[in-house]
Amino acid sequence: MSWNLSDPKTIVVICLAVIMGWFALGLLFNLRRGNAVLRWIQGGLPLLGERTTFRWLGSSVAQMEISRPKPPFQTVQLMLVLAPRDVPWFWLLAALRGRRDILIFRAKLSSAPQADLEMADSASWTGRTALSDVAGKGWVCEPCKGYRLCAPEGALPATRRLLPQLEAALRPASSVLVRLGVRSEAQQIEVHLPLPRVAQDARAYFKALQAMARALVDR
Repeated sequence: MSWNLSDPKTIVVICLAVIMGWFALGLLFNLRRGNAVLRWIQGGLPLLGERTTFRWLGSSVAQMEISRPKPPFQTVQLMLVLAPRDVPWFWLLAALRGRRDILIFRAKLSSAPQADLEMADSASWTGRTALSDVAGKGWVCEPCKGYRLCAPEGALPATRRLLPQLEAALRPASSVLVRLGVRSEAQQIEVHLPLPRVAQDARAYFKALQAMARALVDR
């Protein structure tokens, strides 16, 4: 069979074949990568709670809810957010915006954390969103170890003193941070980290998140 590359119909068929092939390979890659991380997560989830509900939200986001979390947590949600590799133009746009595969840990604590802070990588898409949000609230920001550290006006000195304790608690999980948000009024913390390596110890990973939460409520 010969292909006439000057024929518009041939060009359309080739383009469709490339797009469909990209879609299939991108979808397969995300599902395999996501399922490998989700299997790894199961090894550490008992530290957080007894029961978990799970669902895929499309091909790029998986969500896990802990129904009966352990102290110091009142609610826990994990989200696995992958780059949209199944659609080439979405993937390119995401790459240009700094979107990478991340694990999002959201929790409401049993008591209010004794701080309000935002520490984020301004090159990441979730970091930029968070920094824009606190800027609209009039928070004060400063550079800090390659990130932007923000807190309500007058609270930055106390936040700087607290930060080494939080970093030490999180270090067994990841030495790289995408975003750390703490809100005392909502009793909420939100941590965005690069996707964990499945060679890591899952229990040590979630113990680190527990330790960070306790550092915020036990001050």
